[in-house]
Amino acid sequence: MEHIERKLIDWDKTGKNLKLLRNDNLNLRRYVCRELNVRGKKLGCEGTNCATCKFDMDNSISQSELAQVFHVTESRIVNWENSKSKPALEDLIFYSQICGIDLFDVIVFADD
Repeated sequence: MEHIERKLIDWDKTGKNLKLLRNDNLNLRRYVCRELNVRGKKLGCEGTNCATCKFDMDNSISQSELAQVFHVTESRIVNWENSKSKPALEDLIFYSQICGIDLFDVIVFADD
């Protein structure tokens, strides 16, 4: 049988990846815009027409906005990005799906 080594996650680097995605992922921005529209924070496009949206897609989304989408507190998002707490696997999967990237592009494994 093939020997498989257990990998450890480098949470500092993974947290930095989450912050980078929040600051520069158009899919995440569009998803947050739609979700905020659904929750009554009207941004001008009703979440259906990005061309008429008043949500500035060139700016990063805030930790507060992302927290609303994840149904967590803003401090939890801050702690994920600063490696003070680890996001649940379900949250990492959700995050990567929203961003349209593979989960393994979010997670950084520690060097041996």
